[in-house]
Amino acid sequence: MKFIVPITVLLMLSLAGNAQLPKLASGTLKRFENFSSKYVSARNVDVWLPDGYSKVKKYAVLYMHDGQMLFDSALTWNKQSWDVDDVLTGLKDENVIRDVIVVAIWNTSSRHTDYFPQKPFDYLSHAEKDTVSARLKQMGATKKSFQPQSDNYLKFIVKELKPFIDKNFSTYTNKENTFIMGSSMGGLISMYAICEYPNVFGGAACLSTHWPGTFNMDNNPVPDAFLKYLDGHLPPPKNHKLYFDCGDQTLDAFYPPMQKKADEIIAAKGYTDKNWKTKYFPGENHSEEAWHNRLYIPLVFLLNK
Repeated sequence: MKFIVPITVLLMLSLAGNAQLPKLASGTLKRFENFSSKYVSARNVDVWLPDGYSKVKKYAVLYMHDGQMLFDSALTWNKQSWDVDDVLTGLKDENVIRDVIVVAIWNTSSRHTDYFPQKPFDYLSHAEKDTVSARLKQMGATKKSFQPQSDNYLKFIVKELKPFIDKNFSTYTNKENTFIMGSSMGGLISMYAICEYPNVFGGAACLSTHWPGTFNMDNNPVPDAFLKYLDGHLPPPKNHKLYFDCGDQTLDAFYPPMQKKADEIIAAKGYTDKNWKTKYFPGENHSEEAWHNRLYIPLVFLLNK
């Protein structure tokens, strides 16, 4: 089974960089252009601050991937966005979430290598890695032999970006107030982040998680590698929260069977509805519009008072 989706459309996420600041419905945005790193290529980082942000109190921090898709549909390649500022402000007005700022990390042309979990890839045989590389080349997701760089991407977030945010903004620095969220490949890297850095991230929200890793399900070894990794590296449920979801249209149509296997692993590790949710949304597709429509669910789950 192959994914019938133009890879050029997916890669527009990486190539749609727009220097213009997004128009917000609420809050303010501070942009750090071409944030340099010794681990990954430079990229823009946007920090959203809610109305009334004050240095006299502390804020939780939500790190989000695909940062250029989060705030203003007028600036995105597909004219859709998560509208994170709208959703967070509404929830705060309802007094159901704690104070939070958002760190929106832009993607680059290396999106697939940045977001593809590295250690599960290393489980694969040489032949399996060659197969994955060939399929990603064919779809335009890589130009050379594929090698994930997600360990370096997470080092960038944990060792460079987080210290910068904590130094320059009024934040709670503990894991109980540090969260990570993304969709599709961003869902994979969010899952990987909480497994690799359980002392840094207290919760991860993984929307429409792209369990296939590639865009072809025929004899695809990647999902089993991801599930094997998840089984061996899930953080303890006592002090971590996990959120997963998916629809059943477009790319999301391929996720439910794999998500079901992931759910079985998560349940076996002792997670319950107190610290884990997996939601299914029949009729929903793989798009920012769909993620916007259900964004309030993981936000309330992670940020509840």
